Amino acid sequence: MSRDNARGIINELKAQVLILGGTVALMWIMEFFDLIVFRGGLNYFGIVPGSAIGLRGILFAPFLHGDFVHLAANTIPFVTLGWLIMLRETSDFFIVTAISMLVSGLGVWLFAPPNSIHIGASGVVFGYLGYLLFRGYFQRSPGSILLSLIVLLIYGGMIWGVLPNQMGISWQGHLFGFVGGAIAARLLSQPKR
Repeated sequence: MSRDNARGIINELKAQVLILGGTVALMWIMEFFDLIVFRGGLNYFGIVPGSAIGLRGILFAPFLHGDFVHLAANTIPFVTLGWLIMLRETSDFFIVTAISMLVSGLGVWLFAPPNSIHIGASGVVFGYLGYLLFRGYFQRSPGSILLSLIVLLIYGGMIWGVLPNQMGISWQGHLFGFVGGAIAARLLSQPKR
């Protein structure tokens, strides 16, 4: 490996750490201020189904959490799956995140019960899961298929989260996030021009 290639890989890894670390730091800082300063008041910026003002939550909800336990539960899969998305190309992370946020948020806004507030990064995390599982199917390269199988082996149990099986959990966000990830896998499997 040449010195330029090694430097390029190191720079790419630094960028990935900065992107993932910065996003997670923002989530933790927001949760700290939400609980300590605003006493949970920022959560009202989450997705409110069927409400015009609730559409703003599509942008804000992934950065808001009910408490530190909720945030911690989303942090590890967010970082792990997010980094696996970056393995092919760092820019894929932004595309998959945007599509997952949009599809998950709109799905919640359209289909979740009215008079509820939906927060958390789990819709995006399920989008990452959907993307990584379907990437192997759409790309059909040995590397992407192997990665899909590894993700299925490690995180496959999460798939049950798309079903309405627990009160207080936005299964709609999980389901539509997963669908958003599958859509992103389809779009990103097209040859780049």
